[in-house]
Amino acid sequence: GSVCDYRVRPITAVAWTSNTSTCPKDFTLISLTEDGAAANFTRSFAMKSGYYLCYTKDLTGGMVVSDVQIISDKDSIPHGYCYITEHLEAKATVSKKKRVCVRLVPVGSVDTAVLDIKLTAKSKMMLQHYTYVGDIHGYVLWCKKGPFSCPVPQAKPRRVSLDIQKLSLDQPTPLLPLKPSNLPPLPPGRLSHRRHHLNVKDEIDKPADGSLHGITALDGVPFSLHPKFDGPHLTSQLNSIRIKSIQDIENEYNYTFTIEENATKKTKAS
Repeated sequence: GSVCDYRVRPITAVAWTSNTSTCPKDFTLISLTEDGAAANFTRSFAMKSGYYLCYTKDLTGGMVVSDVQIISDKDSIPHGYCYITEHLEAKATVSKKKRVCVRLVPVGSVDTAVLDIKLTAKSKMMLQHYTYVGDIHGYVLWCKKGPFSCPVPQAKPRRVSLDIQKLSLDQPTPLLPLKPSNLPPLPPGRLSHRRHHLNVKDEIDKPADGSLHGITALDGVPFSLHPKFDGPHLTSQLNSIRIKSIQDIENEYNYTFTIEENATKKTKAS
């Protein structure tokens, strides 16, 4: 369980699902509206199989939902948003007339996010402290936004297959330098002797777990681009940069040295 209260934890993903069996683990299926109606979205009256909204607050992916919108099939999806994923039965489909889209951002880049979503049947019912998102297939979608404070999930450190318990500081004999135990027999000669020492050095330099790369100082450090370096603001800045021609530079920095010449003439005259 997380350190922070589930109610103030941010939603990290929203999805469509056919039923509880297709609903992914860690997702909560919204089966009822706040006014007590079944929250089953059906494509049409002729089709019996419907689908439900579900959401998760699992922070493993390191992303949170900062906004949720409903758009019609005539609208283009807003910049930075994506359609919610679908976990449906084999032949089931979701209506594309109106679609739910979300904005996913790295957990460390925002202080507020979507904390909860609820549905009401199309009626006059209002939900306190919730924001109206829009109407979709006979239901009204609401979301609650607010500040959150959750620990960022730490990446698990690599397992080093060196049994530390077997190492003891009280060993009577001094520890010998690491040597590979299965070296091939060496032919005589100075060159092969030198090569043997190089091989031993290579073995010593290898990480203890035998992997190709040792553990670096950056292991487990989450990386995300700062919001100010992403988006239309940066693009407009880049577009406004004017590349000067050689003539522009010549004109801008042209200097005739008239003052110096006049000063020299005066000096000579005096």
